[in-house]
Amino acid sequence: MSPFKFCNYSSIIVALLLSFASSNAQVVMYVDPSGNGQFSTIQSAINSVPSNNKNWIYINMKEGVYKEQVKIPYDKPFIYLRGQNKGKTMVVWDAHQGIDKSATFISEADNILVRSITFMNSYNYPLGENKNPLKQAPAAMIQGDKCAFYDCDFMGIQDTLWDVSGRHLFKFCTIQGAVDFIFGNGRSIYEGCTLSVVAESVDVTGFITAQGRGSSHEDSGFVFKDCQIIGRGKTFLGRPWRPYARVIFYNSYMSGIITPKGWDPWRTQQTNTITFVESNCHGPGANSARRVKWMKSLSQVELELFTSLSFIDDHGWLKTIKF
Repeated sequence: MSPFKFCNYSSIIVALLLSFASSNAQVVMYVDPSGNGQFSTIQSAINSVPSNNKNWIYINMKEGVYKEQVKIPYDKPFIYLRGQNKGKTMVVWDAHQGIDKSATFISEADNILVRSITFMNSYNYPLGENKNPLKQAPAAMIQGDKCAFYDCDFMGIQDTLWDVSGRHLFKFCTIQGAVDFIFGNGRSIYEGCTLSVVAESVDVTGFITAQGRGSSHEDSGFVFKDCQIIGRGKTFLGRPWRPYARVIFYNSYMSGIITPKGWDPWRTQQTNTITFVESNCHGPGANSARRVKWMKSLSQVELELFTSLSFIDDHGWLKTIKF
């Protein structure tokens, strides 16, 4: 199979599908919730993938609402999961007991690609009407290394996207939530993403990020590049889940919902170990005049190191794939 790079052109998608189909018809699977495909559930398709698989498996999902919890276990890497259109291809579940077991989409394996799917934890939906108490109810939990998500939605309220660990790319995705809705210790770039804050609907001051870097030796961190922050209510950009938390907002739009302080120390006493950065951001929420004094600044060389794809692509894995 030819090497691939990320690209937006539909012709590349067609080439990818043809490559899968021509090389081995068994690596193309079709899921249709109406029962007209090879599988009627996403999980049954994943279950059919051989353990310790070493070849890309393409799972094509027809539009529809899949009311199931989906899990890709550690021993099933190299899966490309593709919906027809986010907002029309939806995976919905409402678990909320035990954060490590309740995500709508749990991905433990390395080398996972996902495109054009909405993942929702519906426990606190519909917004403003649901009377369930606010709880940790993730839409997705991503643990594997070398994983990429393109044009996906992650919908929740608290702890929407658990970016647990590993190198990840989120491109042109929408992540919605109110409290710590992007959290974990991943080494991730969010490029061209929309961060949609719904703090007003649950009457709280929100927190977009809760990054979990635990020591100066860890190479993890969240980088938000060319993103936009929109929504309703008021929110902090983040707070540290662990004492060496690292979050960078670069060249991003911030609406007026951002609190003047920008960041909150939470339980951390020594703020000098935290790396929270805003650089070249714009919009009414980007005014840094009243930001916390311990917000960091980086040199141009440091910014380029973090905002380049080499931050997550140090071994060239992104050069071998495209959507």
